[in-house]
Amino acid sequence: MFSNYLIGLREGLEASLVVCILIAYLVKTGRTDALKPIWIGIAVAVLIAMGFGCALEFGSQELTFQAQEALGGSLSIVAVGLVTWMVFWMRRTARHLKAELHGKLDAALAMGTGALVATAFLAVGREGLETALFVWASVHAASDGTPRPLVGVALGLATAVFLGWLFYRGALRINLARFFTWTGGMLVVVAAGVLAYGFHDLQEADWVPGLTSKAFDISDTVPPDSWYGTLLKGVFNFQPDPTVLQITVWLLYLVPALALFFAPVGFGSGKGKVKAPDDAPDDQGSRPSTAPQAPQA
Repeated sequence: MFSNYLIGLREGLEASLVVCILIAYLVKTGRTDALKPIWIGIAVAVLIAMGFGCALEFGSQELTFQAQEALGGSLSIVAVGLVTWMVFWMRRTARHLKAELHGKLDAALAMGTGALVATAFLAVGREGLETALFVWASVHAASDGTPRPLVGVALGLATAVFLGWLFYRGALRINLARFFTWTGGMLVVVAAGVLAYGFHDLQEADWVPGLTSKAFDISDTVPPDSWYGTLLKGVFNFQPDPTVLQITVWLLYLVPALALFFAPVGFGSGKGKVKAPDDAPDDQGSRPSTAPQAPQA
C-alpha cells in the first residue's frame, strides 16, 4: 500500500504543481478570462487518464491467462521505462519548470482558446497517462486480492491535491528539489520491483524461459500471507521465491539507476550557484534596468 501511496503522491504532486503554476500565472497577469479553457483542458486530461486506466483493467480481463501475463509483463516494462525517464527528467528540469510553462502559456494566450485547452491538456495529460500506466502495473504486481493498493493510490492523489492547494494559497513551502530527489529515489526502488515482476509475468506467459530456475526460496521464513511478507510485497514487490532472471533484472536496473540518480549532477551540480527567490520576477522587463541611460539633451 505504501508504494502505491508514494506513486499517487509523487505523480499527483507533479500534476498539481503544473496546475498551480498555470492558474497562478493567469491570475497574476490579470488573464482570468483564460481560466475556463485551462480547466477544460485539465478535465479532459484527467478523464482520458481515468479511461486509459479502466481500459487496461477491464480490457485485460477478457484475455486468456497467458495473454494477460504477456500484456501485464510488457506494460510493466513500458511503465518502468516511462517512470524512469520522468524521474530523471524532473530531476534535471524542476528548477526551470515554472519558466518553461510560462513561456508555453504566453504562446497559447496569443493563439487563442484552442491553444489554451491544448496547453493544459498536454501539460497534465502526460503526467496522467504515465500515472495510470504505472499505477496499473504496480497494482497488478502487488495485488493481493484486497483493495489496499487502490486505496493507497487514492490517498496519495488526495494528499497531492491538498498539498497543491496549500502551495497555491502560499500556506506551505518546502524544498521541492529535495522532495523530488528523495521521492524519486524511492520510486526507483518501487520501479525495480515492478520491472522484476514484469519479467516474471513474461516467464509465466512462456515468452521468456527460466520460470523454474529459482534463485532462492525463503517461503518458510517469510510466508507470503504473513504481515511482514505482505508489507514487503506491498512496499518492494518482494517475492520469497524469485527466479534467477528476476534477481538479475532487479540488480541490473536498481544499482545503476540509483547510482546515476544520486550522482553529483543536476541538482547536485547547482551547489554554489545563487538560487533565485520564489518571488523573483518571472518575465523580462519586470526587473528595473541597471544599464546606464543616455544623457538627455
